[in-house]
Amino acid sequence: MLLFLKFFLAHLLGDFVFQSEKWVKHKEKKKLKSAKLYLHIGIHLILLLLIFWFEMRYWKGIVFVLFSHFIIDVLKIYLQKKQTKVLLFFIDQLVHLFIILWVVSSYETLTYHFETIFIKQALLLVVCLVFIVFVSAVIIKTIINQWNPESEDKSNQSLAKAGRFIGVLERLFVFVFIITNHWEAIGFLLAAKSVFRFGDLSLSKDRKLTEYILIGTLLSFGIAIATGIFYNYLTPLL
Repeated sequence: MLLFLKFFLAHLLGDFVFQSEKWVKHKEKKKLKSAKLYLHIGIHLILLLLIFWFEMRYWKGIVFVLFSHFIIDVLKIYLQKKQTKVLLFFIDQLVHLFIILWVVSSYETLTYHFETIFIKQALLLVVCLVFIVFVSAVIIKTIINQWNPESEDKSNQSLAKAGRFIGVLERLFVFVFIITNHWEAIGFLLAAKSVFRFGDLSLSKDRKLTEYILIGTLLSFGIAIATGIFYNYLTPLL
């Protein structure tokens, strides 16, 4: 674990702390001709050497991580488009993580028993998460689609699919708050959403849209609360 954390810390510092947005845009524009690309790899090298305190026993792993990082970044730069930018970002980070795990496994034995995934408590948690993220979204949409009002103010349109993401996040937060026995945090979450989501609508004359959003929010919170209670009730029985 210590070896993994050292490699992972160097990756986090190099990719997110010591790489500015200007560098990223410069790499996307100039690609292989970008000096920032090579400077980025150089910073990773310095970080790895400092974190490992120039311990040469790991020099092969350091070289492989640096070389693979360069290849992955170049592929991402050339394959990336506006529509795939978010997807490639997460794929890029996952590949870096797998490379680090592979390098660590070449020095130390990593053992993991996949059967632990299928214990009753873990399966119950997965079922609840799938229900909260996917199933509940369909249920809520089915219920509130019978109204589906449109805002009279066409100049104040929301971001595409923003409501769906907000709903998923709020249900996940509520579920986590309940299973960790932090019920009071739900009140703060609901109050925060009320301020940001209903503040402008309450000042407008668009009452139908306000009621529509309120129904969706209460359904979202209600489903998440019920799922959290269900999880807490069943867990001691398994």
